[in-house]
Amino acid sequence: MAHKTDIEIAREASKKPIMEIGEGLGIPSAHLLPYGHDKAKVSQEFINSVQGNANGKLVLVTAINPTPAGEGKTTTTVGLGDGLNAIGKKAMICIREASLGPNFGMKGGAAGGGHAQVVPMEEMNLHFTGDFHAITSAHSLLSAMIDNHIYWGNEQEIDVRRVVWRRVVDMNDRALRQITASLGGVANGFPREAGFDITVASEVMAILCLAKNLKDLEERLGAMIVAYRRDRTPVYCRDIKAEGAMTVLLKDAMQPNLVQTLENNPAFVHGGPFANIAHGCNSVMATTTALKLADFVVTEAGFGADLGAEKFMNIKCRKAGLAPSVVVCVATVRAMKMNGGVAKADLGAENVEAVKAGCPNLGRHIENLKSFGVPVVVAI
Repeated sequence: MAHKTDIEIAREASKKPIMEIGEGLGIPSAHLLPYGHDKAKVSQEFINSVQGNANGKLVLVTAINPTPAGEGKTTTTVGLGDGLNAIGKKAMICIREASLGPNFGMKGGAAGGGHAQVVPMEEMNLHFTGDFHAITSAHSLLSAMIDNHIYWGNEQEIDVRRVVWRRVVDMNDRALRQITASLGGVANGFPREAGFDITVASEVMAILCLAKNLKDLEERLGAMIVAYRRDRTPVYCRDIKAEGAMTVLLKDAMQPNLVQTLENNPAFVHGGPFANIAHGCNSVMATTTALKLADFVVTEAGFGADLGAEKFMNIKCRKAGLAPSVVVCVATVRAMKMNGGVAKADLGAENVEAVKAGCPNLGRHIENLKSFGVPVVVAI
């Protein structure tokens, strides 16, 4: 019998109204801002009101060095959250939002898999609640203001050869990696080299996921370096006076998104910085709020433990005052074989010796994780 695909399973989900999911967490309907019937944002007023609650226990899910297809950190995160709820614990999961680039690339979506998924899966993997579009808009506003500043006199004496603020689009588009901007004559500004990154690589994304509130967000945005002068001194976002307008564009995106798993358990899905260029974790706002609402919060960090998990410990935990109670390290047989020297095309074939050869990779990740003083559990 053929197994159902992830999307078939997700489409057959018996979802509860999002207000009912919120009610189970003690969130009044007046503090849920619905996006349809199955997803909602949580108001800042409610988040402020629960700050006196005791924190639950935090569980971090990470992995060994992954294959290009990913190793199931999100699937394990969702399954662990569902499992804790199934044995009577009050648990939530916190994961990142999906980027359109990987979604339409080989990696695919970011909502878990099989019967351990977060729904509505299709909306989550597409536009969701518009957070990434807001981040793209805020980033693009700063890009436009930099060029506008240069055009209207360049009071900050920006060296157009040293503008380090690139543009972004939430798509894999290699043709835009390196471009020449402001062509077409005097009215279009001063021609210069520029380029596009993917939205999840934007510094705005990383900052939104580390900010504790709107004031903190505005201050962090203002401190971004956008260019250098001829004397090599930095020009900051606040010098261009863009941070206030950017914060306004991001005010709704700062609020965590509440959805549910296939088993109708609550999940915050918020933010999505990549772990290879940023810290690879969901937002501080989502994680700290979840800890006030549940006894156990299961979250994940992107890529292998040497990237996401170490950045989770060194950046997110230090900035937000967090401390996980345990780390779960996901190790698939496929990844063990790849780390044992097997080519990607041959990973489907049985190869016990390659699995053994890949074991030192797992061992080193366990050693690294234990150096943070937390117990480590391996999920195979």
